[in-house]
Amino acid sequence: MPDRYGIGEWYGQPFLSLSPSQRRHLALIATSEANEIPQCPFQQNQLTCSKRGGVCSLHRYTHGKDGRLGDPVGGHVIVCPARFDEDRLLICWLAEIVGFSPEETLIAREVPFMQGTNTKRPAGKIDLVVAKTSNDVVLWHGLEIQAVYFSGKRMQSEFDSLLYDTHETPPYPTAIRRPDWRSSSAKRLMPQLQIKAPTLRRWGSKVAVAVDRPFFESVGGPSPNPSRDLNDGDIIWLVPQIVIEGGHPRLSRWHWEVLTLEASTEKLLAASTVRREAFERTLLSKLKPI
Repeated sequence: MPDRYGIGEWYGQPFLSLSPSQRRHLALIATSEANEIPQCPFQQNQLTCSKRGGVCSLHRYTHGKDGRLGDPVGGHVIVCPARFDEDRLLICWLAEIVGFSPEETLIAREVPFMQGTNTKRPAGKIDLVVAKTSNDVVLWHGLEIQAVYFSGKRMQSEFDSLLYDTHETPPYPTAIRRPDWRSSSAKRLMPQLQIKAPTLRRWGSKVAVAVDRPFFESVGGPSPNPSRDLNDGDIIWLVPQIVIEGGHPRLSRWHWEVLTLEASTEKLLAASTVRREAFERTLLSKLKPI
């Protein structure tokens, strides 16, 4: 049986480290059978988890014995934006890149950026702004964070299968799910950058975008000769990855580079059409009478 994506981290905990009783307890929460909502360990101020179902990241697994989970393959794929908040890594990383010292760095979240033409109400926000003030002048740069959507059946079947499972090894994922790189990049992230980057460019600020390593690699990965000169582009790409330290997943720096808006758009749109023969084979398999 081919590999399948399943839960990588659940309510901030590594899925493979959970005992059967812990998995059943979290499944009760995920299925709304329990009122207790765990705190998110990645966010400051002890905020409770706001992600429906509590899945922080996915992981690909092999098929093990007796319908059980096999070995994990590759890296974690982040599906919740809050997972990027661990240890304020992105904030410190961006501040360092733009030359803000830790002592002078200020942040603001969800700053209104657009407003409705008629209502004048906020119609779009910048996820996070890193800034510093000097002589009543504010210097700042925006940061957009993009987790990955997945395609396939909802996670509900996973939670249901874990509610009564008592085996030490978790069950194999119940359905086929895949990270939807295309929807996350071309359909979601690219329009955000095309709207915000030109305005920030006129205002003399940069927009940074944070995606995880699997996301970035799905759109081509690092440039052959990546630039780290802020004058060479409009968008700072921050690419962390989840690594295992002491048996525990941790967010870590991996790669950053500067690209123009045009080069970023090309990266996010990169795709090739299938051959006609392959297209028509798929078409024939899907044709049905009206």
